[in-house]
Amino acid sequence: MTLGDFLSTWRGTTLENRVWRITVLVLVASNLILVGLVGQVERTVVLVPPVLEGEVTIAREYASQAVEESWGVYVAQLLGNVGPTTVDGLVRVLDPLLAGGLHREVMASIADQTEAIKRENIAMHFAPQTIAYDTATRTVFVTGQHKTEGPAAAPVLNRRTYELRVEFRNYRPLITHLEVYRGDPRSAHDAHPENANT
Repeated sequence: MTLGDFLSTWRGTTLENRVWRITVLVLVASNLILVGLVGQVERTVVLVPPVLEGEVTIAREYASQAVEESWGVYVAQLLGNVGPTTVDGLVRVLDPLLAGGLHREVMASIADQTEAIKRENIAMHFAPQTIAYDTATRTVFVTGQHKTEGPAAAPVLNRRTYELRVEFRNYRPLITHLEVYRGDPRSAHDAHPENANT
């Protein structure tokens, strides 16, 4: 008796029915397991933005070095290029980027400087020249030429470093450390320049 003849009998039909029922149950179980596993996997987003030279990765709680450096340059330029007409916009842009512990301190400092900038009509300009990254502490150092000028005095030029750490929480960048000082990076023993003349 061939398989086709067997399946055309009542006994063959009931056996085929049982096999299909078991197969369907196994497929349903495997789909449920797959849905559970996919729901637990952390999503990683891969981007190739135009401002960065290569592929970067942003996960829920982590981003690649290039992304952290890019945010470091953005914040340094934001803080370093301020005038009487742009200082209020700086507060609105910077406010959601600051982590809780840093927020009050930075906003108080900006509020103090805002009054002086408006009262004395001071303009600040910052041109980043080097970016360094300390892999041990995940700290970005953006160093460049800083210029302060106002109508009552000659322009003041100096070298300035913006030292910051950017962390990601739910894909959102947060600045958890921010220091601004004159001169080259202070604690860049592992830091190395990534980009010159950026």
